[in-house]
Amino acid sequence: MIATNSIRIGAGAGFAGDRIEPAIELVEQGNLDFLVFECLAERTIALAQAAMLAEPDKGYDPLLLERMRRVAPLAQQRGVRIITNAGAANPLGAAQAVAKLAREQGLAPLRIAAVLGDDVLSLVQDSNYPLVDRDGTCRDLPNTLSANAYLGAGPIAQALSQGADIVITGRVGDPALFIGPMLHAFGWSLDDADMIGRATVIGHLLECAGQLCGGYFADEGRKSVPDLARLGFPLAEIAADGTALLTKVSGSGGRISLATCKEQLLYEILDPKAYYQADVIADFSTVRFEERGVDHVAVSGGSGREPSGLLKVSIGYDDGFIGEGQIAYAGPGAVARARIATDVVRERLAIIGAPVCDVTAEIIGVDAIDRTGTGGTPREVRARVVGRAATRAAAEQIGAEVEALYTNGPFGGGGVTRSVRKIVAVASTLIPAKLAQPRIILVEA
Repeated sequence: MIATNSIRIGAGAGFAGDRIEPAIELVEQGNLDFLVFECLAERTIALAQAAMLAEPDKGYDPLLLERMRRVAPLAQQRGVRIITNAGAANPLGAAQAVAKLAREQGLAPLRIAAVLGDDVLSLVQDSNYPLVDRDGTCRDLPNTLSANAYLGAGPIAQALSQGADIVITGRVGDPALFIGPMLHAFGWSLDDADMIGRATVIGHLLECAGQLCGGYFADEGRKSVPDLARLGFPLAEIAADGTALLTKVSGSGGRISLATCKEQLLYEILDPKAYYQADVIADFSTVRFEERGVDHVAVSGGSGREPSGLLKVSIGYDDGFIGEGQIAYAGPGAVARARIATDVVRERLAIIGAPVCDVTAEIIGVDAIDRTGTGGTPREVRARVVGRAATRAAAEQIGAEVEALYTNGPFGGGGVTRSVRKIVAVASTLIPAKLAQPRIILVEA
């Protein structure tokens, strides 16, 4: 615990490929105590695990070192501590790589903590834990690559209490990245469900970074957002009572308003009264927002009850390949010619006996997403055919048949693209929380 009545936490990233400039802006001008990079989606660790199998010293976010190269020197100068889940499948390797970079940059001494224990692959590989998103159990999944439990905020707070300047985790609950610094700063107990519920509200609002400032929100004519090209990322000034003021760096693009905050509060939430996390079941139904000026919104309320005692586990597995081909048609009759093209490809795949399944054909610009059948007839479209296969060679046949349309299909086809990609699929299960054993390894730079 540190003696303070408030702290300032900035959201430096909302996904693995997020921009770096807004994080630099936050460190330079946000008067922060902590900066959080949230970089893991559902499949990210499975993909990282596959990368680590090819190169054992990899398996962490490919952008991690570039983020640290540009941000860590500024953070050290200003006393800003960094928390990130960019360790992905290899938090310890990530910490060691960051330590090496810090020495090269002359930032030593620097203490970097790796939070381990989310990798529960050996636990679930031969288990009968039921899957929560489909029928069957863990044992029914083919070619399992990874299994990672969503840990809570406790190990992050512990690492900060041990003096870590940078904390690198694998899979944790997204709000936990923000709750950890709050626990460390204010000395809250994880047994105080109402306080952890309020902290979860704040963490959830910040976790997607630019979304709170109008990213993934703007809709011209309905919801205007200024200067999206210079979208700023949010920060929160958090009080010891679990209330916060949400804002961003003055002069940065975007907007923090009641509307952006309400949309983000409900983002990815199934039941606002029961948001399940490792540390709490949070209740968002009593959250209140109050606009305190332009780009200043106060948040209060929220509560919680004791956690379920279970941890969600994301299991990544190898599920074959996807083959795809696209070709464009333009001018009068473009849609009709695109329909002919997709019909030809379907028939050709049957004639040659291509071992593919789940073949889908669609006309981008007509029915690829919006299938309500409204609107006029476009004069430029792309025909897309995609399917699944057990092998790369079989998947390649889809794109090959689309490419053959250049001279074997309707007139005017052009701009063919073809691709094959490996499918890393994800399934979910629940395990008893007591089976996960988080631990911290400190790496000195």
